[in-house]
Amino acid sequence: MARENTQIQVRKTYERVFEAGSVIFEEGDAGEVLFVIQSGEVELTRMGLTGRQAVARLGCGEFFGEMSVVVREPRTARAVATTDCRLLELDGATLEAMCVERPEIAIRIIRRLTDRLIDSERRLSALGVDDLLRPVVRALVRNAEQQGEGFRISGTLRSLAQESGLSMLEAHRALHQLLDQKLVRLVDDVLVTPDVDKLSACLDAPA
Repeated sequence: MARENTQIQVRKTYERVFEAGSVIFEEGDAGEVLFVIQSGEVELTRMGLTGRQAVARLGCGEFFGEMSVVVREPRTARAVATTDCRLLELDGATLEAMCVERPEIAIRIIRRLTDRLIDSERRLSALGVDDLLRPVVRALVRNAEQQGEGFRISGTLRSLAQESGLSMLEAHRALHQLLDQKLVRLVDDVLVTPDVDKLSACLDAPA
């Protein structure tokens, strides 16, 4: 009975209603809460090189937005209610308290994060190196600013991934390939390239 009362109180306190077509959050927004779908469907999309692409369509019982709460970084996708939805909106402190009270919630989140990592690894294995390098190189060249005899490349790994239309894991892998080839260097946590033309030549390499 106590658990039922807790669940009723949670729904009353944290339930949010979104009409079909409503944007729940935008890609790049600060993420301080996650959502659990009580009814309806939500679509997650991410901006890529060819425009906005669907990432996932979620239904009752599933949750989203957890990465921003866990790692305290901006949203990596846009969330839109594709039907009328009832969602539970939980901040980090509330989530932590619920995980302590009900460990199965923590286990579900861990499984979700693990599945996401496995999916990323599978996608990486299916992609060739050139599939990753080209969009990353384009983004690096666009953001290169001459500084002395070399070029400084502004931005973060997250912004590089978003501009390249890749996941952070994919962008990280491509960046390490460029570091290994000494086409870019990391100096005081800033990317630099001594020769932007040589970096651009990666775009002309045979696929």
